[in-house]
Amino acid sequence: MSYFDHFIFGLYPYIALSVFLLGSLIRFDRDQYTWKSDSSQLLRSGQLRWGSNLFHVGVLFLLGGHSVGMLTPHFMYEHFVTAGDKQLLAMVSGGVFGVMGFIGVTVLLHRRLFDVRIRVNSKPSDIVLLVLLWVQFALGLATIPLSAQHLDGGMMLKLAEWAQRIVTFRGGAVELLSEASWIFKAHMFLGMSIFFIFPFTRLVHVWSGFGTLAYVVRPYQLVRSRRMGMTPRVPLSRR
Repeated sequence: MSYFDHFIFGLYPYIALSVFLLGSLIRFDRDQYTWKSDSSQLLRSGQLRWGSNLFHVGVLFLLGGHSVGMLTPHFMYEHFVTAGDKQLLAMVSGGVFGVMGFIGVTVLLHRRLFDVRIRVNSKPSDIVLLVLLWVQFALGLATIPLSAQHLDGGMMLKLAEWAQRIVTFRGGAVELLSEASWIFKAHMFLGMSIFFIFPFTRLVHVWSGFGTLAYVVRPYQLVRSRRMGMTPRVPLSRR
């Protein structure tokens, strides 16, 4: 493995994650007024509903699937699912949701590029982000035919072991990628790069999504009646 490989797959993951976490914290602390999704729905809804829904469903499933699939040690599931079966499951489910996400981000990118009103009101980072996401989805889908050539799960195990060694600060992670195709490596590099630019884009609103869980269990807001200061029997809204 070259020095370039050791930097990209041995050092860059820690750089990207550090910028991702610290950058998000700093932006929240210093620029809370920019902490938003900057939706273009008010400019023109049009294709937004289909594009946004397909993109979000696809990307959320893929993020969860990648996290669980790559960070779960093999010994935790080897008695129930073989590596080959797990790879096949990942190919099928990843393909379905990958196509959904790819169609969604294509629709969103088309709006940004070819709707003059939206294009004028878009930041350069909005378009760059969508282009990167489009390429990332394309690379992810391109890995499926490669995976289909080796259904024994061997490469999948090496990729998962790489991720597990990175997050647990163990050595020898880079060497596991010596036989990986450039498509896998490009997909991994671009994924880390999206985490790197995360704090500088509208993606920061993802953090706010975790607040919806707290909203569900938050107590009702008590709205008192003007007459006799009585509270209504049925709470009217949440805070």
